[in-house]
Amino acid sequence: MCGICGVLHSGSETSLAGTARVMANTLHHRGPDDVGIWADPEAGVAMGHKRLSIIDLSPAGAQPMISPCRRYVIAFNGEIYNHLALRKDLETIGAAPSWRGTSDTETLLASATHWGLIETLQRAHGMFALALWDRHTHQLHLARDRMGEKPLYLAQLPGGWAFGSELKALLAVPSFMARLCRDAIAAYLSYGYVPDTQCIFQNVRKVPPGHVTSLSLVHAIDKNQPFERFSDLLDEGLASRSPNSLETLDHLEMTLGQVVEEQMLSDVPLGCFLSGGVDSSLIASLMQSRSGKPIRTFAIGFSEARFNEAPHAAAVAQHLQTDHSEFILSEQDALSIIPDLPEIYDEPFADSSQIPTVLLCREARKSVTVALTGDGGDEVFGGYNRYIIGPKLLSRMKRVPHGLRRSTGRLVSACAPTITQENGWLRRITSRMHLPVTALDKAAKLATYLVKINDLPTLYQHFTRIIHDPEYLLREAAGASPSMPSFPVEGAEWMMAMDSTTYLLSDILVKVDRAAMAASLETRAPFLDARVVAAAWGLPLEMKIAEGKGKQVLRSLLDRHVPRDLIERPKQGFAIPLDRWLRGELRSWAEGRLSDDELFDLAGIKPAAVRELWARHQNSSMNNGTQLWTILILLDWLAVYRHHLTG
Repeated sequence: MCGICGVLHSGSETSLAGTARVMANTLHHRGPDDVGIWADPEAGVAMGHKRLSIIDLSPAGAQPMISPCRRYVIAFNGEIYNHLALRKDLETIGAAPSWRGTSDTETLLASATHWGLIETLQRAHGMFALALWDRHTHQLHLARDRMGEKPLYLAQLPGGWAFGSELKALLAVPSFMARLCRDAIAAYLSYGYVPDTQCIFQNVRKVPPGHVTSLSLVHAIDKNQPFERFSDLLDEGLASRSPNSLETLDHLEMTLGQVVEEQMLSDVPLGCFLSGGVDSSLIASLMQSRSGKPIRTFAIGFSEARFNEAPHAAAVAQHLQTDHSEFILSEQDALSIIPDLPEIYDEPFADSSQIPTVLLCREARKSVTVALTGDGGDEVFGGYNRYIIGPKLLSRMKRVPHGLRRSTGRLVSACAPTITQENGWLRRITSRMHLPVTALDKAAKLATYLVKINDLPTLYQHFTRIIHDPEYLLREAAGASPSMPSFPVEGAEWMMAMDSTTYLLSDILVKVDRAAMAASLETRAPFLDARVVAAAWGLPLEMKIAEGKGKQVLRSLLDRHVPRDLIERPKQGFAIPLDRWLRGELRSWAEGRLSDDELFDLAGIKPAAVRELWARHQNSSMNNGTQLWTILILLDWLAVYRHHLTG
């Protein structure tokens, strides 16, 4: 895992190599083991690389790396899990060079030389972002893995482009002008993250997952070409659906087991995150079954019982006989992370589970350099409650007259203070029923919009939005929201596909990548391997969702390793007590941000509207914790980055 950066520029950058070095230094956390710079001033190109050594720790793995034929130069971030198989294929057909080392980067270079970049990426299984300079064509090729696990930003400059694993690198380029994108702010307020199709800065975009972006100063090229996208994996799976449940289950276990085994390849210490839920428990089980010694597992918990999943993780770890580490965090531990968030997440990012994720990564890094995770299991195998509730709710709502829906919504709105009261009787009932702590808040907010919901996309928006109508907060109307992609599936499967290309991509993967990289820790997600994703879409829906529960096929696989009573519990999520913190420990921090009118001006947000949300939250007439956190994170980010802004 590494950080990459570089420029392709016609000449206004005074020192291309110097610029690349400054850019690379901003990414030190992504690769503390080594730094490499390569430049060709005549061609106007320079690359920087910060290395976190995982495979081939020797100098033979150093980057940027030049191909033996001298045609290609590469800066690579990620892992190619099947690179040994690719090497064997090259050797079999007599196309292998004299290998200098054992790194997957060297394998990529040799493969691209023989097959070309597009075919190489189609053959490669892994997570990656890369830059490949072609000396013959004077083209720079930027590529990103199929599911978008690794980030790659691209900025348009006067006279060229700059790219980097994080925005920090772009801010180090002298000619880069950091101007806020108003549409991105509106989207952020809606979802709590900046969608992958947008960027907080103007004239910056993210290389699309499963694509190669090709750039050239000589030929005036700026184009995207897909090599394999999520939609391709979905289509592949749908085309291969089988009604034979047992055969399908065995195939899935074989595929997932192979992927886990590939992802356990490492020249440095390796472990696994373990929450005690279905996804992480299955990954830990498959790892342990393929290890000759106890694997390292890591869990994090809170002293407050309703937010603490550590005992569940400990029970699974004991059953599997892993070498388990548990970190129980105090509120002060969690709160101490907040000042670091703008630097870790260099776009505004409001998923509050980032806090325990950052802490877990920091603790795990003390023992290992690589950790496997269960990320992607919910989106790929139908784990979220909305997949179960949504289609049923929509069907029933359509039978209710608009007038009755309107009156019901008004009644729920009037009762909202009682419904969402922090220590109210309804909150206590949901706690005793082991429902997620946010269940009441979500139900109350959804009810107020009942009259507007007539189709699944609209319902999905209300399930996934944090602030339903951000326009009331903004001084200027935002542009149109990003369009919804089209998928050849319906109902719950449509929502799963949407989540895979929006929430998973722009929230979950961003959260984990930045948290892990801030600790110089590599994370790997077996559920997001292209073979697993395609296999999952080859399963009929009833193998994923049945009897009011999701991820049934993963539960069936886990039954082969762990007793079901150890993992059978309602889905909680990685929650923290935001509502209470904003009335207590975080109140002073929040009021400091809310009193800074310059921040509101930069964000284009109306102070009065936000302060009203704050007042209602403080007097407990409404639980506005999630909405306020989203706004406060934006203001906090602006407080750190405002000195970079121009115009």
